[in-house]
Amino acid sequence: MRTMLATLALLLSTTAVASPSAYQSLPDDPRAIVVRAPADGKVDASAALQQAIDRAANDGEGGVVFLPSGRYRITRSILIPLAVRMYGVGATRPVFVLAPRTPGFQQGVANMVIFTGGDQYNVGKVPMPVPGAVPHGRPPVRDANSSTFYSALSNVDFEIGDGNPAAAAVRMHTAQHSNLSHIDFHIGSGLAGVYQVGNIAYDLRFHGGRYGILGEKTSPAWQFTLLDSTFEGQRDAAIREHEAGLTLVNTTIRNTPVGIEIDRGYGDWLWGKDVRFENVSRAALIVSNENNVYTQVGFDNASARNVPTFVRFRDSGRTLAGAGPAYSVPEFTYGLTLDRLGEPGRFDTRYRTAPATAAAPTPALRSLPPAAEWANVRRFGARGDGVTDDTAALQKAIDSSRVVYLPLGFYVVNDTIRLRPDSVIVGLHPGLTQLLLPNGSPAYQGVGTPKALLESARGGDAIVSGIGLATGEVNQRAVALLWRAGERSLVDDVRIQGGHGTRLYDGSRNDPYRKDAKFDTTAHWDRQYPSIWVTDNGGGTFSGIWSPSGYAQAGFYVTNTKTPGHVYELSAEHHVRAEIVLDNVENWEFLAPQTEEEVRDGADAVSLEIRNSRKLLFANYHAYRVTRSIKPMPAAALITNSSDIRFRNVHVNGESGFATCDDNGCTTFLRASKYPYENAIRDVTHGIDVREREFAVLDYTGTQKQAPAPQGKVEKLADGFYSIAGAAVDARGKLYFVDRHWRRIHSWAQDEGLAVVRDAPLDPVNLAIDGSGNVLVLSSFGPQATVYAFKPGTPATEITMIEPAPVAPRPGAKVALPVNFWQNGEFRDQLDPRTMEFTTLAEMFARDAALPQSHEYVSPDGSLVLPAYRVLRQGAADHLGYRWSHSLDAHGFVTAPVGQRVVFTNGSENRTFSGVVGNGGALTDLRPVADRGGESAAVDGAGNVYVANGQVFVYGADGKEKGRIDVPARPLQLLFGGADRRTLFILTHDALYAARVE
Repeated sequence: MRTMLATLALLLSTTAVASPSAYQSLPDDPRAIVVRAPADGKVDASAALQQAIDRAANDGEGGVVFLPSGRYRITRSILIPLAVRMYGVGATRPVFVLAPRTPGFQQGVANMVIFTGGDQYNVGKVPMPVPGAVPHGRPPVRDANSSTFYSALSNVDFEIGDGNPAAAAVRMHTAQHSNLSHIDFHIGSGLAGVYQVGNIAYDLRFHGGRYGILGEKTSPAWQFTLLDSTFEGQRDAAIREHEAGLTLVNTTIRNTPVGIEIDRGYGDWLWGKDVRFENVSRAALIVSNENNVYTQVGFDNASARNVPTFVRFRDSGRTLAGAGPAYSVPEFTYGLTLDRLGEPGRFDTRYRTAPATAAAPTPALRSLPPAAEWANVRRFGARGDGVTDDTAALQKAIDSSRVVYLPLGFYVVNDTIRLRPDSVIVGLHPGLTQLLLPNGSPAYQGVGTPKALLESARGGDAIVSGIGLATGEVNQRAVALLWRAGERSLVDDVRIQGGHGTRLYDGSRNDPYRKDAKFDTTAHWDRQYPSIWVTDNGGGTFSGIWSPSGYAQAGFYVTNTKTPGHVYELSAEHHVRAEIVLDNVENWEFLAPQTEEEVRDGADAVSLEIRNSRKLLFANYHAYRVTRSIKPMPAAALITNSSDIRFRNVHVNGESGFATCDDNGCTTFLRASKYPYENAIRDVTHGIDVREREFAVLDYTGTQKQAPAPQGKVEKLADGFYSIAGAAVDARGKLYFVDRHWRRIHSWAQDEGLAVVRDAPLDPVNLAIDGSGNVLVLSSFGPQATVYAFKPGTPATEITMIEPAPVAPRPGAKVALPVNFWQNGEFRDQLDPRTMEFTTLAEMFARDAALPQSHEYVSPDGSLVLPAYRVLRQGAADHLGYRWSHSLDAHGFVTAPVGQRVVFTNGSENRTFSGVVGNGGALTDLRPVADRGGESAAVDGAGNVYVANGQVFVYGADGKEKGRIDVPARPLQLLFGGADRRTLFILTHDALYAARVE
């Protein structure tokens, strides 16, 4: 079978024919660059291609490149800079040709095209150069990253000749508003069509190769969505990936041993809708990392033909068999499944098969009309210069022509632009093609009904594609897009301008935090109607939407409609109140929606609000709060008076990676926030929370009236805090802890109650106590943080500063280590090109944890040391900036002498481990203790382990769960104290609890 597939792949690769072009004529745009390069497939076109692309880069502002039909031979990696979009144009698609045995494409991974990024954090150097840039040894290539926006490659095919086993056609490690589209990959002997993925892709066809797509986590850790695509004849698997948030819609995989393989030791948030598998010999899906919350996989309405095994579980060897030669799979899910609100989930598999159906596939996205039909708005007098009022010219073009094309430009508008029911609006760069509403536009001022910048007709099948909509800062009545069109309508590749990263017509960037003598930008946050408002029975498909304007009350707002809506890869960010809102809505699905809340504008925002709605689906839903967040928030999603909502693959988090360089070289930091959303979902109507922040399945019915009865018994000792953590107990069992927002250190003891111990503004974060009762305070003050000590009971004017000393043997001293880590190396390529295996999370953590620090802080009596973990800084060098390190990120410390074991959690794996303490804080001989990991863990005198992960879970020495202690609020830090060390102190953000352990 394998030989037959390889032969078929070779046949497919050697009989490639020219593909029909999506853009059969050259659009008229004087600001675009047209490539002039050899196009016979024989003469090397690399230099000419790169020269044209570099001309479009425009110092990081980006632009558009048109590549005429032809065959372009390349001999080295072609680099597509930030915000550059390349479109093939002509009767047939142009082809990038890699001739047989091209030097540099024989070993490791070698990329034909690489999307690159800017200097994201102003580090000067290249923190993580692309290892697969050809020729090897060239100056380091900066990979695309989490601020690589707008980049695209469309309507250009690839052909890889024999003898190039390392070749990958495209490396696309990009962020929002980047895409691949209308591409045939004839991979032949090569490695993959796409290596590393980002944002969205559609109408891709992969022929042959070892893999069609080989991917890891995207650079911003958002989801990757693939629509309307096919894979055929791959030698190993159509898709091999992990942690990519892979979302598939209307995709066919055929003639390959494996459909989708999730890498060893990893999970993914994988969701497929209308996915077809044909002649897949080994398994349609291989699932790894079983019984872990980060493994969330499922399909809606899949089908299989000649697929004996639908799912193979790598770790356990379990399989889900097919149901005959041809069958459908109406439902498959695997992962943490929630049966009821208010209680923990359990790992479960749902798998239903049914007879095969003959229904023809329905494309997720409609095609644009032929470019020959595009009426250029410049013919109607539009200037697009950012100054001239183009309102009348734009409206005249729409009234006169069904299909209207906007070349690159900033088109000033002072009144609503109204579409016809059948209108098609086409742009090719949503960052540099904008409808722009100037500040103070008279028709948009004051109190009144919503007034759109761009408005659809009621019903109809209008299309809006590839443009930006900017409503300014001082236009209170503005709605960027008011949509009432019907189910067949399409809004694709549209960016709501305003707020972070907005390009202005003069080449500058908007600063949403700008304050000067004349204007305070922040005063206008949350003063406009929603950016995208679908209402009055509007619906349709919304794909590749980015809506981050904090001047609007919400990024995506749907009200009063039963017309079906399909939303793919929506990014809604940086709003003050809510990112996505649904009110009185039915029959909508959101696949791969992502939200992000910033520290200032989003401190009080919820990710998703659902009111008075039903018959909804949210799959691969990612709700993120930035690591800089400093304020607790109860829940990501709020539901009121609603029912029949399916949640599939929910990911609520607050940690991320960061790349930096200094005199010691370049590295990556993994940083964790102490302020992600407390809960995933809050049922507002019934007052019930979902504590699990990572789960695969929840069917919200709206009928559950109350939470289950709590397990265990806790006592509230004190409350009214802003956010407490960083606790430690002294030799008598007295508790000390920090309320960081108020920079205050408290104590609590049974016979004393609550007391204020210190009240000085020295940025305390975490505490540790040495054998003589000195309290060590880890402070976030200073570039590399600060440690000082004080003796309880002494005047507040007395503190002892502790400088870091070189690590040295200190017999009898205990080492204070973080009780929780977040570490997974997500910015580095994890693929070993020699073995083609990925380094697993567990392997990376074990490797990094075993590395000792070079310096440590020693307590005044020498009985306790705190490793000096490297500190990452953002912002000011003094106490006003942000700081991250393993010790600053932790909710507290655990202590033990060198040679003994400590128990701690690793959030990136969501597991609890024990490890042997070494000098410099090294941790070796890691052993799993519990299959849950969260904010912290503690061990009682009998060896039972208590894990804070939504509630307090109790595990025996054998790793099996023994019970649970339910707490009224999310537990953050656990530690034993009291005179007999049988009081389990439980710190939540705003209250201190205790449970008696007998």
